[in-house]
Amino acid sequence: MTVRVAAIIAGLLVTAISFSMPAVAKDPTPKPAPKATASGAAAPKPSAKASDKAKVDPDAAVEIIARPSAARLAAMGWRIIDDPATGVRLGLPSALVPKATQVRMGSRWTSGQGQIDVETFRLHEAALAALFDDEKKSRHRAVEHAALKADSFVISGMQGLKRFVERVEASGSELRGITILFDQATENIMAPVAAAMADTFQGFPDPNIGPPPGLRRSVDYGTAIVVSGHGHLLAAAPVVDQCQSITVSGFGHAERVAVDSTGDLALLQLYGAQNLIPAGFASDPVPTDNLALVGIADPLAQPGDAAVTRVQAHLAPQGLDPVPKLGFSGAAAVDPQGRFAGMVTLKWQQVASSATPGPAAGVQAALIPADTIRSFLTAQGITPSASRTPIDQSVLRVICVRK
Repeated sequence: MTVRVAAIIAGLLVTAISFSMPAVAKDPTPKPAPKATASGAAAPKPSAKASDKAKVDPDAAVEIIARPSAARLAAMGWRIIDDPATGVRLGLPSALVPKATQVRMGSRWTSGQGQIDVETFRLHEAALAALFDDEKKSRHRAVEHAALKADSFVISGMQGLKRFVERVEASGSELRGITILFDQATENIMAPVAAAMADTFQGFPDPNIGPPPGLRRSVDYGTAIVVSGHGHLLAAAPVVDQCQSITVSGFGHAERVAVDSTGDLALLQLYGAQNLIPAGFASDPVPTDNLALVGIADPLAQPGDAAVTRVQAHLAPQGLDPVPKLGFSGAAAVDPQGRFAGMVTLKWQQVASSATPGPAAGVQAALIPADTIRSFLTAQGITPSASRTPIDQSVLRVICVRK
């Protein structure tokens, strides 16, 4: 029974990735068709022994177990999260694994008594095939199923007294993975949950595609614009909404002190900050046909440090075109003379997709005009600066951490 459950879980994992990931190698020799009986029906295959089931053909049909219902997942505290430590996206039964900690290579979630353990990890310089071989040979594991694809692998079996499922995805030399461990006594609950977690796992979610409906990133990155020398910053309100803490890179904690009536603009207060350089506001209208968007991209879209970058865009009827990367929500828009034209805000919405049926998540970039921002700041008792300081010195990265 336990071997069969492992094979089912592994089969589900392989099925989940096989549609988009070509196999590393596959025997091109055609398999003979089963011989027909006198009645014309195919003769049944001999039943596999338990020892054979440990070598499951990744292309073979497997018994499909039912995923938990939406109501049951909700009762488990199911939510889709982005793991800030590794950049992966996964479904997590947070009521089953309420204890969250940071580990050396990622994040870890465990149940109260340790029966269930979920851990993510990230390796910056590694080879997928080499890790696959190493993980199979771990002396604490009895591998019952292993399948290597071109840019992913899945392994399952026993690790000590627990069942385990490990899935890893590769992009170049970077590997990101998840390991799910659970006591055999929890199989009835955890086997379908592990399958649901595997279905939602994305090692490298596309930073230019919107999150699934209902997802609030556990860590959100945006850009803030300095608007006074007393620590006042302007940010996109959705980026700093429902935050447990707000941090400005290089300065520390900030507090959201005001939001405009449209829910687009937020005013932050950065206490104790010195040498801040406010952005300058032009007195005349600024043309929007040729703009530079100045901001700091999300770490998923811009690996490395929090460098200020520029991208060119123009204001079209549907919004700013092209749409900048994640992290540019709150970025400044300036004309070729460096005059402030407004602030960028990124908004997720459902859009029609010609590639796949049904709605898909898309992103639009809107420009909040400088006059609208000026009115908001004036209402908060802040007089915008009229200086011509280069805008690059007035943008900072803002980080929102949610529960």
